[in-house]
Amino acid sequence: MNAAPADQIRLLDVQALDVRLSQLAHKRRTLPELAEIQTLEGDLTQQRDLLVAAQTEESDTTREQTKAEQDVDQVRQRAARDQQRLDSGAVTSPKDLESLQKEIASLAKRQGDLEDVVLEVMERRESAQERVAELTERVASVQAKVNDAVARRDAAYAEIDGEADTVRKERELTVADIPADLLKLYDRLREKHGGLGAARLYQRRCEGCRLELDITELNDVRSAPADKVVRCENCSRILVRTPDSGL
Repeated sequence: MNAAPADQIRLLDVQALDVRLSQLAHKRRTLPELAEIQTLEGDLTQQRDLLVAAQTEESDTTREQTKAEQDVDQVRQRAARDQQRLDSGAVTSPKDLESLQKEIASLAKRQGDLEDVVLEVMERRESAQERVAELTERVASVQAKVNDAVARRDAAYAEIDGEADTVRKERELTVADIPADLLKLYDRLREKHGGLGAARLYQRRCEGCRLELDITELNDVRSAPADKVVRCENCSRILVRTPDSGL
């Protein structure tokens, strides 16, 4: 393949722009905010799960307390009715009186036991409420950190994307006058060789593979016409000759 020396040198400008685009893409993928957000979101998920568990416990103990208080009220009402019957004198049979008194005593004990249950449930409910309040604050704190990290990530994205757009536009202008076949070869080699399709020959060394050309390779390059597109024998990239090639 043949191409004007100026077009070959222009490939180095295209290569530099492509390297910059690759650097920007890598920077976008490896922003420290991305790892930070991932860690924070993991923490946020954990704290939210704990909060849901605490809210569930609070809800359960609220229902449990309501049920226990209703049980106490039912026993209290029954005991009050029995005491009213006893005080009214309506029960005159000694056997019935004894039975009624035993029932009142039994209800009193039952009421005391149920009131103890209410107190125990109330303590668990208060503990759950405190846990809910604590976890609510913790979730809000972590969410604020996530929001801050996301804002910093988006700002970095905007800066990187803006520069990448500028570089792409510059690349479009740079490749406009490069022959299509030369550009096609460069793009194919760049895709095959890790993003580098063209390299400068500098002081007898290929800047693509960083290897120095041996004497036979140098003689072949020296004897090649200026418009011949030469390739590095070691890495196969387009080898661009410049006044600093050391030929």
